[in-house]
Amino acid sequence: MDDRSHIGFCETIQDQPAFVNLWLDDTHTPWVPSAEAADDGRKDTQPKLKQVLTEMDRQLGRMMDEIRAFRDRPTLVVFMGDNGPLPTFAQSRTAGLRGAKLSLYEGGIREPLIAWWPGKIPAGKVNENTVVSSLDFFPTFLEIAGAKMPSGTFDGQNMAPTLFGAEPIRAAALFWEYARNTNSFAFPGDPKNRSPNVAMREGNWKLIVQADGSRAELYDLEKDRNEQSNLANEQPERTRQMTEAALRWRRSLP
Repeated sequence: MDDRSHIGFCETIQDQPAFVNLWLDDTHTPWVPSAEAADDGRKDTQPKLKQVLTEMDRQLGRMMDEIRAFRDRPTLVVFMGDNGPLPTFAQSRTAGLRGAKLSLYEGGIREPLIAWWPGKIPAGKVNENTVVSSLDFFPTFLEIAGAKMPSGTFDGQNMAPTLFGAEPIRAAALFWEYARNTNSFAFPGDPKNRSPNVAMREGNWKLIVQADGSRAELYDLEKDRNEQSNLANEQPERTRQMTEAALRWRRSLP
């Protein structure tokens, strides 16, 4: 996966729901906003990124104007990213969060999520309490479209109430794994942003640990969203339980 943004559209066309997924490559390196920028000898700079984002914003505005023109088609627009940025420009692109693309710290996995549906989604509301995962989009969009979940076991949960203004507490833990091949994925270069390769979040608690059980780090994200105070030694039992759960989950993977 890379640093692209995603926009999902859930439309009703002739009484049948349809989904359109638009992947925007603009923010992925290299940033070449113009022919002049391509020839200036510099690689990825903040001025180049600003120009790229300005043009992307203009094009998204054109798209939203077209969507607004079809008021008879109820349309949900969801804007999100798939992972954190790289380079971070001294964490300015992560809003100060530790981590980057290729890291399991919050700067690598916490992403903005913007949802738009006039008359359905409260305008201007900000939810900083509910944890939503990309795993949740499948059951969430099925619920919104009025479709039934297929039989079987799915990792995500229906978070449709969150889009419509509620702030539910997540029922189940979330897990991540990255860089199983440590030789090929020895990134990012900054050691402060290079995380262990397995992570688990349960409520406000987040554990990061190596797949061999070493280097456990425990953070209370309610009090320490930038992951500066490792509480593993102060919370040994919680650290042990979460480490066992995280590694058990990893062993269950193909």
